[in-house]
Amino acid sequence: MTWEGWFVIGIVLVVFLLLSRTPAPPDFVLMGATVLTGLVGIITPEDVFSGFVNPGVLTIAALFVVASAMRETGALDSFGARILGTARTDNQLLARLAIPVAGISAFLNNTPVLAMLLPLVDSFCRKFQVAPSRVLLPLSYVCILGGTCTLIGTSTNLVINGMIVEEGKRIASSDSAYAALGVFEMSPVGVPMLIVGLIYLFVIGRRLLPDRKDLIEQLGASSREYLVNMRVEPACRLVGQRVEQAGLRHLPGLFLVEIVRQDEAIAPVGPDEEIEAGDILTFTGVVTTIVDLERIPGLVPVADEGYEQAAIARRSTQLTEAVVSNTSPLIGRTIRSAQFRTRYNAAVMAVHRGATRLTGRVGDIVLRNGDTLLLQTGHDFTRAHRNNPDFFLVSGVEESRPVRHEKAILSTVLLALLVALMTTQFISTPMAAFTVAGLMVITRCISSGVARRSVDWRTLITLAAALGLGRAMTESGAAERIASLLVDGSVGFGALAVLAIVYALTAVLSELVTNKAAAVLMFPVALAAAAQLGPDVNARTFAMAVMFAAATSLVTPLGFQTNLMVYGPGGYRYTDYIKVGLPLSVILFAVAMIAIPIVWPL
Repeated sequence: MTWEGWFVIGIVLVVFLLLSRTPAPPDFVLMGATVLTGLVGIITPEDVFSGFVNPGVLTIAALFVVASAMRETGALDSFGARILGTARTDNQLLARLAIPVAGISAFLNNTPVLAMLLPLVDSFCRKFQVAPSRVLLPLSYVCILGGTCTLIGTSTNLVINGMIVEEGKRIASSDSAYAALGVFEMSPVGVPMLIVGLIYLFVIGRRLLPDRKDLIEQLGASSREYLVNMRVEPACRLVGQRVEQAGLRHLPGLFLVEIVRQDEAIAPVGPDEEIEAGDILTFTGVVTTIVDLERIPGLVPVADEGYEQAAIARRSTQLTEAVVSNTSPLIGRTIRSAQFRTRYNAAVMAVHRGATRLTGRVGDIVLRNGDTLLLQTGHDFTRAHRNNPDFFLVSGVEESRPVRHEKAILSTVLLALLVALMTTQFISTPMAAFTVAGLMVITRCISSGVARRSVDWRTLITLAAALGLGRAMTESGAAERIASLLVDGSVGFGALAVLAIVYALTAVLSELVTNKAAAVLMFPVALAAAAQLGPDVNARTFAMAVMFAAATSLVTPLGFQTNLMVYGPGGYRYTDYIKVGLPLSVILFAVAMIAIPIVWPL
């Protein structure tokens, strides 16, 4: 192998290290790596940026607008509420939601689908005393599995489709192996995987799920307890009152952990302890009771120094819960040092971290991915930051935006038109997506401003850059060398063994880094492996193995966005994902190894 191949392999290893061990932004890392390969002459400048005109990437950009329009019109919100009907338990909730959610996820990107479901599920859990940990992770898995059933169900499918077409053009092949995927071409494998997954979740998976009570259910027993520090101002009515007299011992779902007075901590706090001006009261509790604390004049969150001065403006604010994403610049920084208010024009009131009870000052908490923040924001916060990759917003969205209910039917009709255009191939997939996205804007299902903001540019840059790096792996010979090692290591076991190794390696990498990056980087390796096995081996079979392996990341919160979205709200731990997701991943691997060679013969 030439120096170019070793150089690219070294770059790829650095990329995997940065993405798996640091909070470095994937778009920055991958774009930098791709540009570097162009600077040293391994690929041309045109190849570096060719990913930005890839049909899959362009289609994803348009589908962001379509999904946002469906959310803006409330088309799926009302549908979900009707589906729940008389459900009262976690099993009934899952039974009613599983098939509809899987069906919707097959035609809409699964991330916004779950985002629309979270407020609905949260309300159900509060009302019927159901632990969210019993339902949120299965719903994430259902969204993921539903997305494998069609071409447009998840962006991973679209990216692989675009790479298949581009590879056919690159090698000037008319072989059907490099033809564009049909909308339902992956359904014969995706649907069985979905069915097997649902059976597993209802028969085995539900027994492995943790049963942690939601933050509203019982006093002091919440798995999603927020830590909040409140400072007693001199004018506060609580000054001079005993803790019990002030009513701070009987607030539902709230526990006074300690009082910090002149840098000295008083804990445990007795009922007769007198409250003084300047005291910092540390509570752990549920959202609704924290709201009650906020309404007490002169009791202000410590994390927001300018809070009291904005008291009048509070009438136009709302509470929003947001989950810190795995690429957020907030990771590893304290709320105070991150200058949260300046950066986002929002005040952090409280922080929740999985099933861990936090202690100390809110402003001094070093944030991690998956932390849930309780924010006081303006009414436009969720609209402005809904697609900000720093966060996954999980509540407050429904209350903070004017839903265009009168456009709900129209948006549903336009979605059906999109499916019809893609199914009939009357026009190309990107053209169909942009046509329907344009119609959504023209018919006012979504405003042009919101449509523009709905596009997740960081995701698009990540995908485009990864495509360029994948091209560098092919041009440098690195992909061919890695494929040779795979093939040589499987001598005597046949093509099916190599296919299994490609699937397993893609699945493992998807859990360590983003699933899209793993798919794009493994794609050239898979095609090279197919080529080395012989001219009669179907390259499409190996491409589909990469696609299904990358699209079903279930074992860690980092593998798929929907998994991270439910991490905080469900009070999950990393071990929960391994306990529930690993057996399912092994089962899906077995299904894929049986079904893929049947649908796309080797």
